[in-house]
Amino acid sequence: MIKRTTLAASVSVLAMLSANIASADAMADLEAAAKAEGMLTTVALPHDWCGYGAVIDGFKAKYPGITVNELNPDAGSADEVEAIKANKDNTGPQAPDVIDVGLSYGPSAKAEGLTQPYKVATWDSIPDEAKDAEGHWYGDYYGVMSFLVNKDLVTDSPADWADLMKPDHAGQVALAGDPRASNQAILAVMAAGMASGAAPGEAAGLAGLEFFKNLNAAGNFVPVIGKAGTLAQGTTPITVMWDYNALAVRDTLAGNPPVEVIVPQSGVLAGVYVQAISAYAPHPNAAKLWMEYLYSDEGQLLWLKGYCHPVRFNALVEAGKVPQELLDALPPAEGYAKAVFPTLEEVDTNKTAVTTGWDATVGANVE
Repeated sequence: MIKRTTLAASVSVLAMLSANIASADAMADLEAAAKAEGMLTTVALPHDWCGYGAVIDGFKAKYPGITVNELNPDAGSADEVEAIKANKDNTGPQAPDVIDVGLSYGPSAKAEGLTQPYKVATWDSIPDEAKDAEGHWYGDYYGVMSFLVNKDLVTDSPADWADLMKPDHAGQVALAGDPRASNQAILAVMAAGMASGAAPGEAAGLAGLEFFKNLNAAGNFVPVIGKAGTLAQGTTPITVMWDYNALAVRDTLAGNPPVEVIVPQSGVLAGVYVQAISAYAPHPNAAKLWMEYLYSDEGQLLWLKGYCHPVRFNALVEAGKVPQELLDALPPAEGYAKAVFPTLEEVDTNKTAVTTGWDATVGANVE
């Protein structure tokens, strides 16, 4: 009995060692193939979004010899998908290898044949509900919608969506993207609708459009895409954006001007973004190596350092791999307790309602 147990254990250990060796060999082969390609082309990755500047630097340091070609950092999710479509037959530097898009764009890009499947080594620790079973797309990180406020210009900070309607905020409220193309802005509209009591999905999208229609009619809405520069200059003193972007802007501005990041009391919407590899990627091996880096412990913790909750966050915490200083740097957990994670169907129906209804309902050309 003892000998059988020992033999079984030995076989198990040998199998595990063999698997690890095979995995290491596969990674070495992938790295060699990626270096032979020599380039990775990304799109829509601002360096202050989720700490992507540090992520890109980390990838280049780990894999010298692979140039990262960064396209249009300020593009929205729809622009990323269009970039794949427009460059199907282009193997040059304008064809993206990878995309980082809002949740609804992953399945739709797959349906259009624009993505290719790939499962990273840490696949099993990505929650099933946050990934395509075939590996065409997988969740990368999430955050909640928040208000970023320039305290030099806004003395009475809004605590909730309804406060944005106050006369004190005339000409002050902006979105951090075009709601006809930017996932961040599209979901901000849904969050506003949820705050009015509408259910996530089409109902909240329609209610959110009415909210912004009224905000625009009151003269409070500014049709300018809000970012660090416009907030500091006073063009968009209150900007609705993901909490991780707002916190990154706070760090960038370093008190000039002083800013406040507020998670609203209602309509607390959590948004998941997803990664995918283009079906037409000119550098498919570099794209796969990029994914391996993003979903490694190192890549996930760099996202967390950029204030994004990485998709493997719970697994990393359970394994004791998250430094306490990163946890301490996050906003108080109380603000996240009310967060609603809309389903893929709700995200899709909201997207349709907002993108098709913005012009007719709100009529503000955000640019």
